[in-house]
Amino acid sequence: MKQKIIVGGIGTDTGKTVASAILCKALKADYWKPVQAGDLDNTDSHKVKKWTPETIIHPEAYRLTQPMSPHAAATIDDLTIEASNLQIPTTENPLIVELAGGLMVPMREDYLNIDWVTSTGLPVILVADYYLGSINHTLLSLAAMKSRQIPLIGIIFNGEKNPSTFDVIMQRSGAKCLLEIDREKEITPAIIDSYASRINF
Repeated sequence: MKQKIIVGGIGTDTGKTVASAILCKALKADYWKPVQAGDLDNTDSHKVKKWTPETIIHPEAYRLTQPMSPHAAATIDDLTIEASNLQIPTTENPLIVELAGGLMVPMREDYLNIDWVTSTGLPVILVADYYLGSINHTLLSLAAMKSRQIPLIGIIFNGEKNPSTFDVIMQRSGAKCLLEIDREKEITPAIIDSYASRINF
């Protein structure tokens, strides 16, 4: 699978970075996070590199100081996120692109993550965490993607398994489950390797 893939979430902290590391390992892909908001000493790029040391990391287009929605964090930093600065890195390898937050998160007040995703034409892997409300958030995210004709590769589920939630999402969406990630106490390179060997494209 020599392609560029966007990893989006149904919300914040759904496990996109862990999923991205697993995908980088499985596909021997590079990694790029266009916008990093907060935690600049331990960014998602740092985490992916720690978990998959062989991964080539491309520098973020924007590094915002506050752990907030990108539009709010950029305002605090006196910046405006411009689509023209979100140019997908050139590489001969597959590329995993991790969004900052969910699909409907604003990069600025008039420009959402999903607007940029639509402009790229790239397919998406959606990461869904098992929490109360995740059925609604997952189906709404998929509906938003369908309305924009954004190609979906499949869903990665994250967290303590919930068969009822899983079944409803699968039945209602018709999407493919690529992987289920357990609620791991600690993420290590060995854990990433284990999941990478199980992912089902």
